[in-house]
Amino acid sequence: MDLIDLDLVTAIAETGSITHGAVRTRLSLPSASGRIRSLEHALGVTLFDRGRRGVTLTPAGQLLLRHARAVCRSVDQLRAELGEFVEGHGATVRVQANTAATASVVPEAAISFLAAHPRARIDFEERPSHHIVAAVAERRVDLGIVADSVDLGQLETRVLRPDPLVVLTLPDDPLARRPAVSYADVLGCPFVGLSCANPLQEHLEGHALPLGTQPTYRVRLPSIEAACHAVAEGVGIAVLPLHSVRRWIGDLVATALTDPWADRRLVVCATGDGDLSDTARALRDHLAAHIRT
Repeated sequence: MDLIDLDLVTAIAETGSITHGAVRTRLSLPSASGRIRSLEHALGVTLFDRGRRGVTLTPAGQLLLRHARAVCRSVDQLRAELGEFVEGHGATVRVQANTAATASVVPEAAISFLAAHPRARIDFEERPSHHIVAAVAERRVDLGIVADSVDLGQLETRVLRPDPLVVLTLPDDPLARRPAVSYADVLGCPFVGLSCANPLQEHLEGHALPLGTQPTYRVRLPSIEAACHAVAEGVGIAVLPLHSVRRWIGDLVATALTDPWADRRLVVCATGDGDLSDTARALRDHLAAHIRT
């Protein structure tokens, strides 16, 4: 099968007619009918049930249609990104970042980069670090910003800054008088957490499993800033990235976690220079320079 076949199957399915599908794809009716017969013969399945009122998809045809639409979307995206190369500014940079980076790195750095590169585009998503590493390795995204506590495999990395996790409490909390605590020490306390689907929250709950318990949440909030405000009001304690809560230090106390997985660094990762567009390399370099300053 080729792209014309997939486009034809989509057009016939959407119009309910081989004739109308042929018109939409600019094929003659005999050519369209011949393509569908050849495709069914090559695949060994019937794709359409023919009737006097038109055609309908068989289960095999429905499966092919789902994949055909996905392929056509990918081709459209490829054409759009290649068009950006023609305009002289490279492809859209696809970036995934963990919660800490989303809260304290990406917005400001991305805005300053886009201001300096008027034609650049960034497609950004927030994901857990281990999902990001897989996406970068499989080249589904260009750059990942993750904690180095995750297995980075063979990816190339640049350290952006230290990114330890800390326990955030009120100054009069007994935990605030200790130089450091373990995660197991604090799991019995009332917690302020982030939303259930938040990548950092998934990370913390994963490390609680071997301890045979889970944090008890008084509330789950959509942002780190909201969680800090709840801690300041005495709702509970929170485990959050130090850099993301710096402006609250003074009103609140950040106590170090002794667990090895909490002592981490924020890194930007990619499969290699040769796999990056000029725009992606420029963004990576900008992130490194911006965060270090």
